[in-house]
Amino acid sequence: MAPPAPPPSRVFAELDPAPAPVPEGRGGPAALPGREVHVSGCAELSALPDRARVSLRLGSRKEAAAEARSSVSRRLQYIAHSARQRGVPEENITVTEDFSKVENTYQMEAEVCIIFSDFGQMQNICNLLTEKLGTSVTINPPHFYHTPEAIDTLRRQVCVTAVGNTRRKAQEVCQLFGQALGKPLLIKEEETKEWGGYIDSHLAQSADSLTLQERIQNATAYASCRVFAVFEIKGKENRRSKLL
Repeated sequence: MAPPAPPPSRVFAELDPAPAPVPEGRGGPAALPGREVHVSGCAELSALPDRARVSLRLGSRKEAAAEARSSVSRRLQYIAHSARQRGVPEENITVTEDFSKVENTYQMEAEVCIIFSDFGQMQNICNLLTEKLGTSVTINPPHFYHTPEAIDTLRRQVCVTAVGNTRRKAQEVCQLFGQALGKPLLIKEEETKEWGGYIDSHLAQSADSLTLQERIQNATAYASCRVFAVFEIKGKENRRSKLL
């Protein structure tokens, strides 16, 4: 039985053949026309969620409508005041109320949604409300997500990092053959991938048993980028400048 064929080799850099060199000018070694190095490079980065949404639910059922409203209203005021007092902007606090009659009683229900950019602040406020309001309020586990600005930043960073890795690879290839790397002639983003993470419009429900750190990790966003680049080859590397 014939042995299996070896796997094809992967080309990550290619040096184009060189024509006759161009004489050096006053500015140092001149570039050699047609001499190029073709390189591919990649990068992968991650970004933790930058926002968390916490939902708090509370309610009251009384025989008198005013009593049901008053019971919930007092707790709503305390929740909003506690959040604002600890630095949460007014626009990050949303309150919705629902009033109904159930048989011979009146029922008042409310939900408070608070958006946090500081997760330490979030924990402090939730601990305070749990201590002061106890079982009269239900605090749901936080939902972590990314703002569109955070995702855009991740995309830019991974692309720039891939370009930097590609240039370093080209530089190392040129140094291996005693050549100097010149200016880029072409930089092309070949492939980008994104996975994980949540954005505001996609509310993912996590198991209640997850810890805070596990929820943050589950909401972490990842991105990868592969870049192809063509660089000019200047000619022989200046050994003196390399030593300096």
